[in-house]
Amino acid sequence: MMIAPIVFCTIVTGITSLASGSKIGRTILKALALFYVLTIVALVLGLATAFALHPGAGLHIDAHHLDTTILAQYSTRTLSHGFVEFALHVIPETLVGAFEKGEVLPVLLLALLFGFALNASRSDGRRVEEFIDGIAHVLFRILAMIMRLAPVGAFGAMAFTVGRFGIRSIGSLGMLMVSFYAACLLFVVCVLAPLARLHGFSLWRLLRYIREELVIVLATSSTEPVLPRLVVKLEALGCDKGIVGLVLPAGYSFNLDGTAIYLTLASMFIAQACDVHLSGGQIATMLAVMLLTSKGAAGVSGSGLVALVATLAVIPDMPLAGVALLVGIDRFMSEARALTSVISNACAVIFVSMWERSCDRVRLKNALSLAHEPEDAFDQPADLMG
Repeated sequence: MMIAPIVFCTIVTGITSLASGSKIGRTILKALALFYVLTIVALVLGLATAFALHPGAGLHIDAHHLDTTILAQYSTRTLSHGFVEFALHVIPETLVGAFEKGEVLPVLLLALLFGFALNASRSDGRRVEEFIDGIAHVLFRILAMIMRLAPVGAFGAMAFTVGRFGIRSIGSLGMLMVSFYAACLLFVVCVLAPLARLHGFSLWRLLRYIREELVIVLATSSTEPVLPRLVVKLEALGCDKGIVGLVLPAGYSFNLDGTAIYLTLASMFIAQACDVHLSGGQIATMLAVMLLTSKGAAGVSGSGLVALVATLAVIPDMPLAGVALLVGIDRFMSEARALTSVISNACAVIFVSMWERSCDRVRLKNALSLAHEPEDAFDQPADLMG
């Protein structure tokens, strides 16, 4: 409900804040390059974890005997498979249609076009810019009020998951869960932490700084609720408002590293569990497909499972029915996917800000040393968007 309009307003205000067309172009290109590098690393890490730990080995499951009726709700939401279909999917049929389905990629495209048009309009577009900025304030306030009820909703979701699928179904897939959590931890410790150190800040202090957002993500298994809070906190760190407004929402579609790890690890788990032997060429094809299907899944709970269905649907010899094995534990997998992705996106904003020399390093160092939330960030609407 909230993610599409918030992404639209944040990107538009980000573009109008940068003003310079060349800087906007550089920022987008650098962000996309970073996103794809991180995604490739995440995909390979998930694959390596599957080969090292063999979470599905020894199960010998016949995919024909699995109950696939529960997959119907996911298969109807699968992403476009080919590049042409993917490109057409990004283009909304109508202006309202971009928001109607709540899909992020069409909203991203519309926001980019709208932001560039506002910049070209100069003084004529000033009133529209102020109006969108005001809408962003209202949306941020609404989401802040909704998040006060997040703990209650999270408890209910957890209780539903255990009640519907049972503790036994979760325990039987424990090795996969351990493997996935280990892979996500390795990505944070061995990839993001060294990159943060190279850029002159401590990842662990950053995690402490956004600890409240991480708790919300863990509770809701979704990155969606914390987008406004991250915008406020990253701007308070000294990152340029325009870069935050461009890179962070874009990362919600193009930098889903938790989902990337999940796709390769879950796919190999299904192959191992169903005794399907994949050749090197098939694995390479699978990775190429995942570079596409990992993009555009909104940061909501369950989107990773949708991306997995979309991936396996176009991979020969891979039993799509095997996804039914993962439905019972997807809630718990979704938590790690969301946590990994939100940490990666927070780092990406800081990296790109530094590359563009638009980050106040002194302010960053001081804020991370104190590691506290900006005072009254969500009680004063005037401070939400700068």
